[in-house]
Order: sequence, then C-alpha cells, then structure tokens
Amino acid sequence: MRLVLQLVARLLVIVALCLGAATIWATIDAYRSVDRATEASADRVSQALEALYWRELLLRSSRMREQLLPAPDWRTIETMGRIAPGICVQFEPARAFEQPLCGQSKGIGKTPPRWFAAAVHVTLGDHATVERPISARAATAGTVRATADPDAAIALAWQHILDNIHVALLMALAIALLASLAIAHTLAPARSIVTALRRMADGQYRTALPRFRSMELAMIGQAVSELGDRLAQAQEERAVLTRRLLEIRSDERRALARELHDEFGQNLTAILAFANSIEATAGKVETAQDARMISQATRRIMACLRDTLNRLRHPPAEELGLEASLVDLVDSWRSQAATRPLIQLDLQGDLAGISGTVAATAYRVAQECLTNALRHGAAREIVLRIERRSGAENALLVRVEDDGGGDAAKVAQSAGFGLTGVSERVAALGGSLSIAPARRGLSVAATIPLAA
Repeated sequence: MRLVLQLVARLLVIVALCLGAATIWATIDAYRSVDRATEASADRVSQALEALYWRELLLRSSRMREQLLPAPDWRTIETMGRIAPGICVQFEPARAFEQPLCGQSKGIGKTPPRWFAAAVHVTLGDHATVERPISARAATAGTVRATADPDAAIALAWQHILDNIHVALLMALAIALLASLAIAHTLAPARSIVTALRRMADGQYRTALPRFRSMELAMIGQAVSELGDRLAQAQEERAVLTRRLLEIRSDERRALARELHDEFGQNLTAILAFANSIEATAGKVETAQDARMISQATRRIMACLRDTLNRLRHPPAEELGLEASLVDLVDSWRSQAATRPLIQLDLQGDLAGISGTVAATAYRVAQECLTNALRHGAAREIVLRIERRSGAENALLVRVEDDGGGDAAKVAQSAGFGLTGVSERVAALGGSLSIAPARRGLSVAATIPLAA
C-alpha cells in the first residue's frame, strides 16, 4: 500500500475518532444544557412570583396570615415567557386540579431515534428536579418546582447534536481533504528518490537528486547520494581489481604454457623418438607392435597438449586482429564436421582499429558462446554478429543467436565457469553481458565500451 494512502487512512481514522469524541461531548453538553435551562426557568419564575407575593401582601395588609398565595392570575403569558422550552413549572402548594405550566415544546426539535433516547437515558440518567423558594424571608410563601419534559429534553439534545455535528462534519471533511493534499504534496519528492534508486539498480550509481525542503527527505536524499558514490567507487575498484586479476591470470597462463611446452613437449618428443627407434630395431613382432602403440599414444598426448597450449596462449585476436581471428574461429568450427549447424558471421563497422584487451575479450566471448551453442544445444543455425557502434555509445557489440531452443532464465542462473569468466572480463572493461530469449532459441549479447 502506498505511503500517501496509509497516511491519509490514518488521518481519516483520527478524524473519525475526533468526530466521535465531538459527538459524545455535544451529547453531554446538550443534555446538561437542559438542566441549566431548568435551573434558569426555576430562578426566573421564582423571582417573578416573589414580586407578586410582596405586592399582594402589601395590598391586602395582612401580615399575620400563615400563607399568602400569589394571585390567581400568576399563570400568565408573561410567566410562561420566563419558562424555557421543554421545561414545566409547578407552584407548591398547588391548587386543586392545577396542572404544571410548561414552556413551548412543539416544534423545538426533530424526533430522535429510539436507540439515541435509550442510550442517553441509560448513560446520563434522568434530569433532576429544581426547587426554588418564592421568598427567602418568608418560608411559607411557597416554592417553585421546575422539571424537564423527558421527550422534549431528548428532542432538544438531538437537535443540538445535529446542529453541532453538521458543522463538525464539514470541518472534519475540510481538514481531511486539505491534510491529504498537504501530505501528497510533501511526499511527492519521494518519487525522485525511488527513480534514483532504480537507476542505481541499473548501474547508474551517481544520480543527481534535487534539493528537498523537508529535512527528513533531504537526509534520505543525501544518504542515497552517498550510497551511490560509494557503490560507484566500489564498482571502479572492483573493475581495477578484476583487470589486475585478468592480467595475473594471463601471466600465469603464459608461464604454464611455457612450462608445458618446455617440459612435457620435450619429454613427449623424446618418448616418441625412443618408441620409433625401438620399433625400427626390434627383432620380435610383439616388441615392434608395443613400440608402435607407444608412439600412437604419445602422438595423441602431443595433440592434446598442442590444443591446451593454443588455449593457454594469448587469443589470436591479439596477434591476427579481431576480424581475422573471428573468421579463423568460424572456419575452424565449420571444418570439423559436415553435419555441424550453419554458422553465419556478420561483421558490421570498422573493426580494424580494435585491438588489445577489447579485441581479446570480444574473441573470448564469441569463442565461449559458439562453444556452448555447438556442444550444449540442438541448433541448426547460429549467427555471430560483431558490430562497432560509434557516436555517443562508442562500444563493440558481440551477439550470438541460435535456434536451438533453451530457457534463457535457467541458462542465466546456471551459467558455468566459461560464461562467468567472460562476464567478468566484460565487466572489468565496464561492459555488460546479457542472456535473453531469441526468436527460436537464445541470444547472448555483450557490450564492451571502446573507451576502456
């Protein structure tokens, strides 16, 4: 999952939690607002009845009465205006058959769902009844009792929640949208880092990165740049070491060739001379036949040694030139047997100026690929293409294609010592070796920079 989507998803979860907390707070506040409205209604009505009480007391001039009830007209529109919606007020002691005076409760809010009413009732409980004395100096003046209508209180709470939640929901959506855009804009430079890493995976280690405003991304970009520099330096050191190893290997091969030629060659020549002398002077037929067999075995060993010396010596490309050595290589394979597959040699570009290590490496690649195609495949046609590419590329391309089938992935994974060796040679010169499927077989291609 993309990092931007993960951050946006977490942001939405946080917004949802905040919205839920805001809903709970709005529910509690709306429920408590009904209690505050009940207290305020009781205070206002008690104050109004207190003024009525003392006015009636003065008018009647009867201070010795045990209780002076307010005037019968206390249930007026003015008194009702002092009562908050959904609140009912009762004067105690009440007259016979007297009903509480309630504020307007119709149309004060939408009917809440049953689950909300049940949840609020279970969680927050019932509203408390508020009592206020009409006069603190006259305890017998009576009291005012204010209570909240349960249905009206739930409706008011639900309406209050709806009003607050709509605003909170719009704010949450706006915050989520703006924060998502900000997150996406902040993480947009990460694509440059990913692109640089992919280029590094392809071998372009020194890849320039833009300057990032974010400190964290700047630190990551700097780490990637430093990693690319270290990889490039390690690759250069590896190429130098590989070239040095190839030089040491070549020196060892030449020394080994000299030792084989000087020691084994001379001894085999002496053995062959002795066998020929014994065969010529032997009186018995059996002795002459044994000497002849020794001569034949010695000739076979000398032929094998000659082939070994040819492989240990410098490739013909360093002596004959690349083009002549490739022609000789193809002709040698063609002349070995008439049933061999058809080998086509395609030379493109000017190959006369290619010599030294580049020519020797190209010859080794062609030699190894032809050997593998002829010995391990069932190809009927093999194409050896050598192309010199000029211009900005300035490289030598060596490609061997056959129609013998085969799985390119398996061949690449199970590459033997021969392909591994030529791959190291090519890499030491800064080139690359690839194995890919061809039209009806395999294609092995090596790109060798001529600047090497």
